[in-house]
Amino acid sequence: MSTVYTESLNKLIEEFGRLPGIGPKSAERLAFHILKAGPAEALGLAEAIRAVKDKIKRCEVCYNFSEAAVCGICSDPGRDKSLICVVEQPKDLISLEKTGACKWVYHVLGGHIAPLDGIEPSDLTIDKLVERVRTSDVKEVIMATNPNLEGDGTALYISSLLRPLGVKITRLARGLPSGSTIEYASGKILTDAIIGRRELE
Repeated sequence: MSTVYTESLNKLIEEFGRLPGIGPKSAERLAFHILKAGPAEALGLAEAIRAVKDKIKRCEVCYNFSEAAVCGICSDPGRDKSLICVVEQPKDLISLEKTGACKWVYHVLGGHIAPLDGIEPSDLTIDKLVERVRTSDVKEVIMATNPNLEGDGTALYISSLLRPLGVKITRLARGLPSGSTIEYASGKILTDAIIGRRELE
């Protein structure tokens, strides 16, 4: 911690430095921006952070971020609730939604199975998905986990649980490069992957 800056400024730089992709120099620049900003701008940022932490929770149906008990997608009467698209994170859902090609509902797992990292199936919302399929009129489950080792393994594990329920299980087409993540794929690639999804074997 620098003795050049005041204690509160050091603390602000330290907190900015905890953010992903923010190095020491960027953290310092952000802290000085806040310091020079007017009270309304600085406190507006603080209020926005507080509101996000206080108001946003998980949707009771799909586990996406929501400020209501049920998110806007799950409560949308125009969505086809017989199709459930399974994603790892809310960011993946957002990427798919931006294509404009999705008329289904979602289920957010909260990650992928990774035993070496201590992430087991019980740490995800897999049981909730199985129960949802069992108790609803679901015709197809679209596996939109990331096209990498962990994502493929998670999709296969979930498929083994869902197959006895007689539901159709598909996977986004391999327009997605192997080893990539949905969050960073272009809209065109995602649209092709959505349209060309295939049944999981």
